Amino acid sequence: MKEAIRQQARTLGFDDCRFTDAASPETVGHFREWLQRHYDGEMAWLARGAAKRADLQRILPGVHSVITLAASYPHNPSESEPAGAAIVARYACGTDYHEVLGERLKRLQAFVAQLGGSDPRSLWYVDTGPILERDLAQRSGLGFIGKHTNLISRRLGNRFLIAEILTTLELEPDPPERNHCGNCARCLQACPTGAITAPFQLDARRCISYLTIELKGPIPVEWRPALGARVFGCDDCLAACPWNRFAQVGRLMAAHARPELASARLVDWLALDEAGFQRLFRGTPLVRAKRRGLLRNVCVALGNVGDAKALPVLERACHDPESLIASHAVWAVEQIQMRLAATPRPGPGPS
Repeated sequence: MKEAIRQQARTLGFDDCRFTDAASPETVGHFREWLQRHYDGEMAWLARGAAKRADLQRILPGVHSVITLAASYPHNPSESEPAGAAIVARYACGTDYHEVLGERLKRLQAFVAQLGGSDPRSLWYVDTGPILERDLAQRSGLGFIGKHTNLISRRLGNRFLIAEILTTLELEPDPPERNHCGNCARCLQACPTGAITAPFQLDARRCISYLTIELKGPIPVEWRPALGARVFGCDDCLAACPWNRFAQVGRLMAAHARPELASARLVDWLALDEAGFQRLFRGTPLVRAKRRGLLRNVCVALGNVGDAKALPVLERACHDPESLIASHAVWAVEQIQMRLAATPRPGPGPS
């Protein structure tokens, strides 16, 4: 039965498929301590779902097994973007993975139910439910949790999305994966804000992915310069991982890539009204930030890397009806003006 499920998962486009039991994750205590330190910032849903994360029976009574799945996404090996371009985390440069993987998970769930014969119950998740996904993935052998707290596969690197199916079927667990980070600390050194405060410890409040996506209010001034031109997420800790030499691009997510999202000009995005925002980003992960959040981030990025050519569009944004955008545009104008004032002007020519 396991091999049949695994083969069907590959047929649907997943790059790996593993199995584990539904026992309480061993890292529940670590998760609770993380919450007590308030490292979750404004992500209140993490604490609200803490009890379910500790006990899968609260989610699906009678659950016996968890099927874990991986889907690699396209990435830029050079990690370089054109000057003046908006930097978007690579997983977001395509159709929303919730939709792409969700449609396949429904089909795999139906296949599992058909195999079970006795109408087994199941639930699928793709970053959408109160479960400790990475912990289950490590226990199933899908990968190991690295020092940057992301999942790493020795076969896929760390450029992949994960999903799960909880089922009442009894399936033999695969062996767990052990950590293979060794003495490497490149991800800690690569983090622009020092959000990885120690190996395997992330203060989300300082993480650029949190600041540009989950934080709904103003970005703290002290962290704005560290964003550079990043406007949605950050790949720095992932890019630093040496296991990426084995990274592969799966055919499933490659077919849904949107390359234009990885090379757009900051000034073009700042000029978007609500209709333009929806037209450009509908069906992509970037819509999660909403116009107010994404353009807030664009203002910060222009404040960091923009020049005099960015001033006209920023000055218009200073009067945006959305106060969050306007206040960050004012900051950006000030940053550019200070840089211009500090730039030495050419002296007089020869007499």
